[in-house]
Amino acid sequence: MTGTAALSDDRTARRNVWVLVAAQAVLGAQMPMIFTIAGLAGQTLASNICWATLPITMSVVGSMLTATPLSALMQRFGRRAGFVVGAMGGLLGAAIGAWGLMTGSFALFLLGALFTGVYMSAQGFYRFAAADMASPEYRPRAISAVMAGGLLSAVVGPQLVKLTADAMVVPFLGTYLAVMALNMAGVFLFAFLDIPKPPAPAPDAPVSRTRMQMLREPRVAVAVICATVSYALMNLVMTSSPLAVVGCGFRTADAANIVTAHVLAMYAPAFFTGRIIARFGAGTVVGLGLGILAAAGAVALTGAGLGQFYAAMILLGIGWNFGFIGATAMLAGAHAAEERGRIQGMNDFIVFAGVTLASLSSGALMNCSGGPVQAGWSAVNLAMLPFLVLAGGALIWLVMRPGDLRRP
Repeated sequence: MTGTAALSDDRTARRNVWVLVAAQAVLGAQMPMIFTIAGLAGQTLASNICWATLPITMSVVGSMLTATPLSALMQRFGRRAGFVVGAMGGLLGAAIGAWGLMTGSFALFLLGALFTGVYMSAQGFYRFAAADMASPEYRPRAISAVMAGGLLSAVVGPQLVKLTADAMVVPFLGTYLAVMALNMAGVFLFAFLDIPKPPAPAPDAPVSRTRMQMLREPRVAVAVICATVSYALMNLVMTSSPLAVVGCGFRTADAANIVTAHVLAMYAPAFFTGRIIARFGAGTVVGLGLGILAAAGAVALTGAGLGQFYAAMILLGIGWNFGFIGATAMLAGAHAAEERGRIQGMNDFIVFAGVTLASLSSGALMNCSGGPVQAGWSAVNLAMLPFLVLAGGALIWLVMRPGDLRRP
């Protein structure tokens, strides 16, 4: 690509980034809201507290089940269509969740959470959309800029929880009505998105690789492993954190503040993560992220004071940022444009499958470990260790292969 062509492409890419940043801020606010209260609401609706975090798990299941169809839909009809479908899924999920709260039905609440996963899956593609029109030089910064849009959602979401959680007779109903409003408002942003549909392959074009062929490429396989581990471990600990905070005698407002600090830590480093990736390479940033995730678990194991909760969750957010954005940049540089629908859908299916297992395990480890709240919190954090070893080992293996860990 010539310098003139790159500049032209990046003008469009920068405009798309601003649209996606706004979508991340407005529509993305629903995710910290739901992660803050879904487990607490689940405790009031479920017949067995071991299933308290099942609503969060169902959201992740919805993400996993819709990742591949959404990716295929975007490949055929464009990013805008897929993102509008995601927002409509979030709206429907919040409406059904509100209905479940009003009727005291855990089954309805779970169904609403499943539809919320449609939005959650669509949001995951914002980072790939940022890279679609970007030059290779601008791509890491485009991805990280969109992720940085989550800073506003990190503030808006938990603050809306404080305002709405007890605003109505039915606890948490006001929060779900606010989520509905966010989805209705946010969908209009995508009218300003300018990403053309991928061109249809020419009749004489080489046949693109199958999913299994792409997974056998070392760079793709390691990117998928590290993205899955980074996201799943973040979800494992974050899902249980409101339960642990409240269970240790602190207020729901304290849990919301800790989630705010955590989500800020998830997105604040994105202002410079892309530049670090451009300078030192995606693999270095992923390795740093895995190390910080390990540090988060170590801090959590030192005790259950309010300061320790804050420190552990802040480190957890930073570790996720470096691990997940680094893995995304690694994957984005490992496939051709005509392969993006297939590889991105496959990547997010695997990522959310891992997150599903993590969120399901989180409630069981937290509430059903046979000890006090502190013991459950320790069990959640100890569970991180084998998966960090797996991802770290995969990354080291890639480093040992000359030429495979090239910079994106």
